[in-house]
Amino acid sequence: MNITAQALSERLNQRLTPSFLEVIDESAAHAGHVGANGTGMGTHFRVRIYGTQFIGKTRVACHRLVYDALQDFIDQGLHALAIEMTENPIESN
Repeated sequence: MNITAQALSERLNQRLTPSFLEVIDESAAHAGHVGANGTGMGTHFRVRIYGTQFIGKTRVACHRLVYDALQDFIDQGLHALAIEMTENPIESN
């Protein structure tokens, strides 16, 4: 399985249909750290996400939704996932 920001974005869009989503591959910044694969890609990601399905849920419950959607990527070597629950970008402007 090729772990890319695009693949993660596609999965999250399919499973969670967020109204805002940004996935950033931060793997290159973690070269030499535990879990890095030596390629500088595909191991460390940051997800910024917003969707109505997260409203009223605890942070842990929101993160669980994201982790559950990406479990097969985690099983294939996604080592670190930073999750940021954002505000609705439309309402905050």
